Amino acid sequence: MGRASKRTATRPTQLTPYSFPTTGTSMAKTYDVVVIGGGPAGYVAAIRCAQLGLETACVEQWINFKGDPALGGTCLNVGCIPSKTLLESSEQYHHIKAGIESHGIHVEGVRLDLDQMMARKEDIVLQLTNGIGALFKANGVAWLQGHGKLLVDRQVEVTAQDGSVEVVNADHVIIATGSKPIEIGAAPVDNHEGLIVDSTGALDFREVPKTLGVIGAGVIGLELGSVWNRLGSKVIMLEAVEDFLALADQQIARDALRQFKKQGLDIRLGTRVTATQKTENGVVVSFKDKDSEQEITVDKLLVSVGRRPNIDNVAAPETDLLLDERGCIHIDDKCETNLPGVYAIGDVVRGPMLAHKGSEEGIMVAENIAGQHGHLNYDAIPWVIYTNPEIAWVGKTEQALRTEGVPYKIGTFPFSANGRAKAMEAATGMIKLLAHAETDTLLGCHIIGPFASELIQEAVLAMEFHASSEDLARTIHAHPTLYEAMHEAALSVHGRALHKINT
Repeated sequence: MGRASKRTATRPTQLTPYSFPTTGTSMAKTYDVVVIGGGPAGYVAAIRCAQLGLETACVEQWINFKGDPALGGTCLNVGCIPSKTLLESSEQYHHIKAGIESHGIHVEGVRLDLDQMMARKEDIVLQLTNGIGALFKANGVAWLQGHGKLLVDRQVEVTAQDGSVEVVNADHVIIATGSKPIEIGAAPVDNHEGLIVDSTGALDFREVPKTLGVIGAGVIGLELGSVWNRLGSKVIMLEAVEDFLALADQQIARDALRQFKKQGLDIRLGTRVTATQKTENGVVVSFKDKDSEQEITVDKLLVSVGRRPNIDNVAAPETDLLLDERGCIHIDDKCETNLPGVYAIGDVVRGPMLAHKGSEEGIMVAENIAGQHGHLNYDAIPWVIYTNPEIAWVGKTEQALRTEGVPYKIGTFPFSANGRAKAMEAATGMIKLLAHAETDTLLGCHIIGPFASELIQEAVLAMEFHASSEDLARTIHAHPTLYEAMHEAALSVHGRALHKINT
């Protein structure tokens, strides 16, 4: 167990039109709920609390690229939204430049305007983050701009940009302070200099690097590596572990690795970075693999080795807020901490660091505070990697079922046998379903292929309602659609697929 650290806040704030600061009188303002953090977990929790009639405030300190206070946290400002925007833009550019001629469409003089691409990304970010401010105003959520710290007896200290401090009282406190990139000593990040960067820096390159090194071939590394590979960078990815995408179903992971390498991503598994050196030619990266010590020189280096809970100065030491062995805030199955009336949600607690997981935890906590019966099914949380092809899964992997000794059946269907996928020129990958061998209950779904991020939701819904593969097999799917591949995979569980040979 540990306790929250005493480091100071890093991103102070100032007021905006959507602010609802307290009056600063000697009598501290009391709220039903104070949420610390305005990312996907925090702002959703705040809105849901307000919808349920609870007087709610949300403390957020983020300063955006314009120097203005902003809601949305990492996800909307420098994470999920800007990365998906650039993924879409880079895919459009790549498709027009390299893939459109097979359709009988010939385009000459394709030109990349990176400044305009980045401006579009920034505009979308502003639209969405400003939209949260408008939602706060409409729902009556008070936005307390500054760094929030939990004190004893559910008091929250808010430190504003100018250094002024205000304390508010709360009947309930929800901590939703998110996560931050893990740092490694061998490659110290400096986003301002722009040579060795984390994901924030890699979303803001102002020219396409000729060579981009990426430390870590996980979700963030693959997505951002894909962006710059499509735009013309030679991307070299150095991954310390031997297994590619160890959390994914390994049949899907092996297929993904083949396809990414075909796209030009140089993915080197079992390589551990030992040192970096900045030079006038870029960054020299030293690493070890199983055979030797090597060096490469790259123009830019992205460090993407995961994220850690942001617990910096989240609580005063005297609160005795407990942490678990991973440095997450310790919670029970209802997200309540060891302190009565104090909850924690999102990336700062155990479980996958996914925006939608944090949002649903926020809804659950809000409803429980209001006396309802909020719940969350942690067995039906979808994962998505927004590469091309996309990768998505929910539930158990085949290797997990083998380890647990659960009897299972498999059904698969390739997109190469799907008419809509062929028409889209996206006929790579497959859908794989896992069902209990005795009850036929759907245990997992794993997809690599076009719009996997959308297709996975059918399986999520099915698992939420404890459906069987037979239920999916007997559900009518429109023709021609990608969803027919899900139908055929379900039929395949029972050896009844219609558009592939059953083995």
